[in-house]
Amino acid sequence: MPVALDREEDDYLMISGIQHFAFCQRQWALIHIEQQWQENVLTTQGKHVHERVDDDRFDETRGDLRIVRAMPILSERLKLRGIADMVEFRRVSQRNSESVVLEGREGLWTVVPIEYKRGKPKTDDRDIVQLCAQALCLEEMLNVYIPVGIIYYSEIRKREKIELTAEYRQRVEELVVMMRRYYDDAITPRAIYKQHCKQCSLVEICQPKLSSAGAKSAAKYIELYLGGREGSDGY
Repeated sequence: MPVALDREEDDYLMISGIQHFAFCQRQWALIHIEQQWQENVLTTQGKHVHERVDDDRFDETRGDLRIVRAMPILSERLKLRGIADMVEFRRVSQRNSESVVLEGREGLWTVVPIEYKRGKPKTDDRDIVQLCAQALCLEEMLNVYIPVGIIYYSEIRKREKIELTAEYRQRVEELVVMMRRYYDDAITPRAIYKQHCKQCSLVEICQPKLSSAGAKSAAKYIELYLGGREGSDGY
């Protein structure tokens, strides 16, 4: 299902960035504002997972199931754009807010976005808000309501069905507002150092221990260091 994204790209934030922002606002800013990136084992594994599904020529119908991969999506209201790993359309007989007519296709169809992730389900909502953002884009594009989405985790080889609740939708809206403010003002937040920083591919660029909110500024550090040396040397 080709979709033309003939918009000013600079006006739109990347949907994939909402996962970064929900996980670590500084990581998001380093990638999406400062344009910095560094691969590690985890990001390479994630790339391999997506390579198996990112085929923008794949559009296949099997009976009442239509599968579209690497589908371009956007929301003009939220100013978001990106690629949905996979979208499943299922033919149904009943017309309601969850069904839509597809151009060139007979009948009514429901819409389910599917996001592919390496690893396994997280303890936070970073994967879910990305999926929910994709659903909001599809709802706007197709004028349909999407109550559920799916996340496929490669490590456990299992689909997780996600209810796209009002709470998740509100969370996406709030995150997008913050992302837009940081992006427009070119703000890179200070780090909040946690254990997961050690596994981040940007740890050497970020320097979270030095840039964390509780860290001393470089000027203060030098002032204290020199002051201590002067006292100890007796000058």
